[in-house]
Amino acid sequence: MSLQSLTTKILPLTLAIGFLSCAYAEDTVTPAIKGVADKGTKVEFIKDGFDGTEGPIALKDGSVIFTETKANRITRIAPDNTTSTFLENTNGANGLAFNPAGELFAVQVQNPKVGIIYPQGKEKVLAEDFEGTPFQRPNDLVLAKNGGIYFTDIGTRVTPENPNPPTSNPGVFYISPKGDLKKIITDVERPNGVQLSTDEKTLFLANTAGEYVLSYKIAADGSISHKTNFAKLKGWSQTDSVWSSGADGLAVDEKGRLFVASNAGIEVFDAKGKELGVIPLPNKPQNLAFAGKDKKTLYVVGRGAAYKIPLKTAGFSGRAK
Repeated sequence: MSLQSLTTKILPLTLAIGFLSCAYAEDTVTPAIKGVADKGTKVEFIKDGFDGTEGPIALKDGSVIFTETKANRITRIAPDNTTSTFLENTNGANGLAFNPAGELFAVQVQNPKVGIIYPQGKEKVLAEDFEGTPFQRPNDLVLAKNGGIYFTDIGTRVTPENPNPPTSNPGVFYISPKGDLKKIITDVERPNGVQLSTDEKTLFLANTAGEYVLSYKIAADGSISHKTNFAKLKGWSQTDSVWSSGADGLAVDEKGRLFVASNAGIEVFDAKGKELGVIPLPNKPQNLAFAGKDKKTLYVVGRGAAYKIPLKTAGFSGRAK
């Protein structure tokens, strides 16, 4: 190969690498979102190299914990950005929720189940199958004030360890305060993040395979009705002939605004589903939670990395998340 030919092949690659280096060297900042973020607020990179980033939730001391699902542990991020292990051997915990007594609830994917995993010695299994069919991949959950639990399962999952799993359709489930388990949503292709409105009269559901965040009205007995396309996502895009919004984790602030992790970044909507803006991230986010002593810091995890963003608004104080 001649020097000229070699140069012709190498130069574009060198320029591309240089462009990417410059792009990642620049700080990612927020746009102006009224009541949420000032223009130019820095998205602070904390650390990467985590193994399966999911399920962030606030602790009372101002720190945040999140799940490293593949690593089978929960990691804590202190306010000064130092990290430490909060809990080992979590059975692949994914989404998390605290009750007022400080018990930590988790959906777990290693041996699929839903239950209490902390404090140690108080572990408890709440559900591990529906009508005899084991859960496949429980993904997220939210805990209501009355003790009811809403959680998602993305359905049948083929793995090298389990190449012929029992057929399990995606769904959203509800465990009543008395412990009764019901499947309440069966018609969503890939149910993912789940969240409650501040008054707990509305259930929000992220459909990763769909263009919208969905909402449902909640009755006094925990049942749901009135499925609605609540918010249209800018993350709706096509990759390798597959359309997806990438909608994943959800969080709400004190004003009832909904924050959604999607292919586009963190999409923000008001309490009626009106688009307010999008906060870009260096990597696609997977999940998010308000934390810090005033809950005005939004922590975001995804693709092995963690970030935090100081905001003008505080997360909802009625739940840990």
